[in-house]
Amino acid sequence: MTTRVALTGHHHQLPSLRGPETTTIMNFQLGLIAKKIGMTQIFSEDGTRVPVTVLQVTGNVVTAHRTVERDGYAALQVGFAEKKESRATKPELGLFKKAGVTPRCEVREFRVAPGRLNEFPVGSDLSAAIFAEGSLVDVAGTSKGKGFQGVIKRHNMEGEKNSHGQHEFFRHGGSIGCRKTPGRVHRGKRMTGHMGDERVTAQNMKVAKIDAESGIILVRGPVPGANNNYVTIRQAIKPAIRTGKNTGV
Repeated sequence: MTTRVALTGHHHQLPSLRGPETTTIMNFQLGLIAKKIGMTQIFSEDGTRVPVTVLQVTGNVVTAHRTVERDGYAALQVGFAEKKESRATKPELGLFKKAGVTPRCEVREFRVAPGRLNEFPVGSDLSAAIFAEGSLVDVAGTSKGKGFQGVIKRHNMEGEKNSHGQHEFFRHGGSIGCRKTPGRVHRGKRMTGHMGDERVTAQNMKVAKIDAESGIILVRGPVPGANNNYVTIRQAIKPAIRTGKNTGV
């Protein structure tokens, strides 16, 4: 029996095998904000072609701490990609001035154990060195928006036959109801609707290469989102859970 994992933000919903109840597992793996540059290819030592996604991580800086005493949880607030002061609001300028850094376009929080806050003081830079080549990472981003799509593209349905005698109904979804009983459309019925433009996490992606000086991370395979979009890259949660390292203590 296969257990499917649904990801919502930084929380991982693990469906129970006994019923519909879900168990929420918090991700305490440190990460960075990155800009997706695009895809290219590299060649391994044996000549194998490896498709990779180029992620730019230069410019990650700690802008604030979230502490258990003040906020009820421990986290690092990280800013990425500098922007002009004229494009920042007054509350944002106050935040960045307090941290002693220039204004940033993107600000995210990464939950960590309280004891790790001292390792990354406010105003310090975070580099690609927190990852290692060959390690597994989770990359989360906003997928490309496809607009309003039909059931064939959105749900990979087969569609009607296109042979002799068939007319007018080729790409339709077909029946959606059950007559008088129960007299309604079942919840979760696969139908036409908006496709894409949602939070997607690609798990257990292998780090193919790291250029710490240039702030470039090459991740094997595709990453959610369009080029020049912002994504988050953090150490993979599943291996951390298996080894007991995903702890907030």
